Amino acid sequence: MQMLAETEDTPAATAFRAQLVLLWSGPVVAAVLLAMFAAFPGFFPPMSPTMSAEQVAQFYDEHRSWIRLSMVGFNLCGIMIVPFLVLIVAQMKRMSTQSHVFAYAYLAAVVSGATLFALSNIYFGVAAFRPDRSPQVLQALNDMAWLSFIAPVGMIVAQFAMLACAVYADRGPEPVFPRWVAHLSVITALAMLPSVTATVFSTGPLAWDGLISFWVRNGAFAIFVVAMFFALRDALYRQGVAEGLVEGPAR
Repeated sequence: MQMLAETEDTPAATAFRAQLVLLWSGPVVAAVLLAMFAAFPGFFPPMSPTMSAEQVAQFYDEHRSWIRLSMVGFNLCGIMIVPFLVLIVAQMKRMSTQSHVFAYAYLAAVVSGATLFALSNIYFGVAAFRPDRSPQVLQALNDMAWLSFIAPVGMIVAQFAMLACAVYADRGPEPVFPRWVAHLSVITALAMLPSVTATVFSTGPLAWDGLISFWVRNGAFAIFVVAMFFALRDALYRQGVAEGLVEGPAR
């Protein structure tokens, strides 16, 4: 995607270039978060809700350094996924056949979800902060961390629902996103919805370490982010061609 030299100093070109920066920040942030995900010893396999207080205390004692390292990384880099998602908002506002209400609702849901993600990191970090805490306190902090990480999916489901509604409502001659983005958003929301029951179940696929609540939930979100990178790249290319900022015909 090559911008035309004569338009590089215009306001439209500046705004377009900013969107390109946000687009390509996505793979970088995803790589960092994947590294932090792998660095956290409690994810492979996920810690079980059935662990006793003594077992939780022993886990934190044995893995304290890696827990601290991964939580520092999550706190520094986790919020960096938000600019990539804000790029989706910018493209939603280009949709001509509906108001911006879906875009603003999507943005509010993104911010709420990022806040809860940050809280879960804090709880993990607090649990690893003092080595002399009682096992019962560590167990409570661990429960808070896991449940705040896995269970609060209401705003995330709303996020996908708002994007799906916006795409379905965009019936202009050249929609910003293809219909498959809406279909994928609905599927992702449905895949993540069952993890809300992690607050109820301590065993089985719906527990916080279960197949559905942990692996399907996080896997669905990862697939969505990867797919949206390509959808956003194509949308930006078409925008650049339409505004005379990019060489080449629209695909």
